[in-house]
Amino acid sequence: MTEEQSRLVEAKTKTVPWKKWGPYLSERQWGTVREDYSADGNAWDYFTHDQARSRAYRWGEDGLAGLSDDHQVLCFALALWNGKDPILKERLFGLTNSEGNHGEDVKEYYFYLDSTPTHSYMKYLYKYPQAAYPYDDLVKTNRERGRAGAEYELLDTGVFNEDRYFDVFVEYAKAGAEDLGIKISVANRGPEEAVLHVLPTVWFRNTWMWSDHGGKPELKGSQGKGYGAISAHHTDPIFQESLPDYTLYCEGDAPLLFTENESNNKKLFGSENASPYVKDGFHNYVIHGEKGAVNSAMVGTKAAPYYVLKVGAGETKVVRLRLARTSAELESKPFKDFDQLFVTRLKEADAFYASVTPDRVMADPDRAMVMRQAMAGMLWSKQYFYYDLNLWLREHKVGPWCTPETRQKVRNGEWFHMYNDDIISMPDKWEYPWYAAWDLAFHMLAFQSVDSDFAKAQLELILRNDYLHPNGQIPAYEWNFGDTNPPVHAYATIQIYMSDKERNGGKGDLEFLSYAFSKLLVNFTWWLNRKDRSGNNLFEGGFLGLDNIGVFDRSAPLPNGGYLEQADGTAWMVFFSQQMLRIAVELALNYPVYEEFVVKFFEHTMWIAGAMDRMGKQQDTMWDDEDGFFYDVLRLPDGEAFRMKVRSMVGLLPLTAVAIFEEDLMEKLPTFRKHAQQFLARHPELAENLHMPGTPGLAGRRLLATVNEDKLRRILTKMLDENEFFGPHGIRALSRYHIDHPFKFTLAGHESQVSYVPGDSDSGMFGGNSNWRGPVWMPVNFLLYVSLLRMGAYYGDTFKIECPTGSGKEMNLFEVAQELGERLISTFTKDSTGRRAVFGSAEKFQTDPLWRDNVLFYEYFHGDTGAGVGASHQTGWTGCIARVIQANGAFEVKDLADKNVEEKAVKLGLGEKAVEAAVVAAVTK
Repeated sequence: MTEEQSRLVEAKTKTVPWKKWGPYLSERQWGTVREDYSADGNAWDYFTHDQARSRAYRWGEDGLAGLSDDHQVLCFALALWNGKDPILKERLFGLTNSEGNHGEDVKEYYFYLDSTPTHSYMKYLYKYPQAAYPYDDLVKTNRERGRAGAEYELLDTGVFNEDRYFDVFVEYAKAGAEDLGIKISVANRGPEEAVLHVLPTVWFRNTWMWSDHGGKPELKGSQGKGYGAISAHHTDPIFQESLPDYTLYCEGDAPLLFTENESNNKKLFGSENASPYVKDGFHNYVIHGEKGAVNSAMVGTKAAPYYVLKVGAGETKVVRLRLARTSAELESKPFKDFDQLFVTRLKEADAFYASVTPDRVMADPDRAMVMRQAMAGMLWSKQYFYYDLNLWLREHKVGPWCTPETRQKVRNGEWFHMYNDDIISMPDKWEYPWYAAWDLAFHMLAFQSVDSDFAKAQLELILRNDYLHPNGQIPAYEWNFGDTNPPVHAYATIQIYMSDKERNGGKGDLEFLSYAFSKLLVNFTWWLNRKDRSGNNLFEGGFLGLDNIGVFDRSAPLPNGGYLEQADGTAWMVFFSQQMLRIAVELALNYPVYEEFVVKFFEHTMWIAGAMDRMGKQQDTMWDDEDGFFYDVLRLPDGEAFRMKVRSMVGLLPLTAVAIFEEDLMEKLPTFRKHAQQFLARHPELAENLHMPGTPGLAGRRLLATVNEDKLRRILTKMLDENEFFGPHGIRALSRYHIDHPFKFTLAGHESQVSYVPGDSDSGMFGGNSNWRGPVWMPVNFLLYVSLLRMGAYYGDTFKIECPTGSGKEMNLFEVAQELGERLISTFTKDSTGRRAVFGSAEKFQTDPLWRDNVLFYEYFHGDTGAGVGASHQTGWTGCIARVIQANGAFEVKDLADKNVEEKAVKLGLGEKAVEAAVVAAVTK
């Protein structure tokens, strides 16, 4: 067991609170729904970036390279000034949704380089230009460019020319759970000496302005011992319990600045300030030289040592700080063994990642680096999220006493039961600094390889009564908790359970599994009641996360009163039902009372899957036998129906509904066997188009799948065609066929069109910063990858197909999965010329040694080139690439036929039982 794994055990047993401090500070609190008190719900304009330096937040804090305690009582982050910027750099800048030609977009270069699961070691890099930051130019130029134009990026402005910038590295190393070393290394990459003002800032989240139960906290400064000290004391008894007294020790004799974390009302609103010391005090002191902006008595709620560093060309200067619980022991020598602490923690981080990385991956340093940076991004994307909906809605004059019509006029008016006060994994802490239900499930599939306890806790969190709606709906995201996201929570639950079970010597966390199952039962019922309009087991779904993939906006009603039966909505429900079946099987093997649920979800799976292609050759079924593909079906009020023949990910998702069972399962569950036989005898038509588990496959495995062998071959022929779905870096969300054959459809006098758009969106649908009409998206690629592995574990060499289509090269499905995995991985790793596809045409990233190994994990990727598109730090679900790297590096095709492969998997920490032996590499570790 490595040192970091020992810390994880201590954190789990609560003997040592190693996770109390972490990177829990958001990178954008302004422009969020939580801070929005506008009449029209325009969150972006109600609280702007320009206001953020002067205006106190209500629900959270943000900062640069920051951290906080797990209730965000006390925060720490950087503030920087290059001597030329018009404002102090306290937070990342980006365009709002209306400013960007492709929606909101951060315009900074920062990188999550490393982190352990307990945050015992973390490393972050921010690249800060030495020239004035071009705020106005970025806004003006991007506004002038249309949807068809490329985004105007910070590199395009020229501020990094001649390498006139600072690399600001921020490292954290924990000497103890509540004792953090902080090292800030400033490297001048330019040709001349340059000055950087560095203000490592500590402050209290403003709770006192909104509270009537406690006093105001206090930061107090002292100097004269060869270092500065800022002590933190909270007077509110509620926060005293969670945060005892702390001290920030600051190396050297830098002056200590103090102000208050309170709004500058005079500047913002023209009203009087309660104190002369306000939130933007440091900005006014440093930029404008206002000496009275800071409190000379060295007290306040926001404080910082003020370092002015002259850094020669090519030189690096270091600032050392230590944030720890106040103790007499540290007072004498707070920086004793400081540098050795960082050496030790980095060495322990190396050992930890070596323990979770397959040997074949370790042998490829670039691949191992990509995997580690992907996990670092996941770990840095944890955030404290506070949102009391009952209070927030009351502040908006809405509550449970109001009529439904009144509640619906205010965002999330039906969710007054919600109370969020937790550390949650975010999709992207700048672009999406709020949790999203289906994103979270994919995050945890990646997290399970480094911290399964956190993964389980996050899945449980979203199912708690103060998250899950009383009607059973899982909250989507703060912009609209009532939206529908694909139901992938059950999938993440069973995968993480099985992983955890093998890691613990075959003992599964049945308490976790049974709790999740009880909540997911309610959610499954909500789906059945709300999304199956006609009771025919075909689902409309609504939004379902795939944004603009359809002909119409799937969140909005159709103009003529018709509705869509969505192939992906129905596929997602088969998928959901199968995962519930898997959970029920595991529970029934331990508690016979659950066998009834095995029967229930077997029947649900059969009914829903069978409905996608009802026997009788109706023209209104989702399966098109001529094309060999699944499509959405549009149903009109007069009973007429049309297949919407768009070749998209919608038609591929039925492939993900795959389950593999042990050959002796029926003997272990006799009640289920009896009911299944009776059910199929009564409804033989339901099995006609599915792959039933009656026929044993490789190593005796059994397969239940939505598509039979004939359908599978026909769908894969399109999916593996490089002129359709099979791009050089993964499966495209829309077939390239639609370049020359756009789909057009006229409804109620309005013509809609779907064309292949491989990069940025060419429309404003769903904010304009998301596009499912051609790019490669990691979450659905991951599901397809795992499904191919599963089917390969069943079919072995009995099923081979051309891959790519037309190449003449035959592969079994395990080999196809590995080929897909390699294409996904090649998005991030260097090619033979040293270039990374993810960086596209950005030459600075491609060729500069100081840039090219800082990998970014974008929201999605260009369907033809692999260049990153959308949110640049969505390591959230894109972090699943770490799992693909692990899987492709852990197993070979020859392992498939070996019944002992599961033993090998367990030794690697990758195994389940023979249930899914070859798949385990992809989904458990």
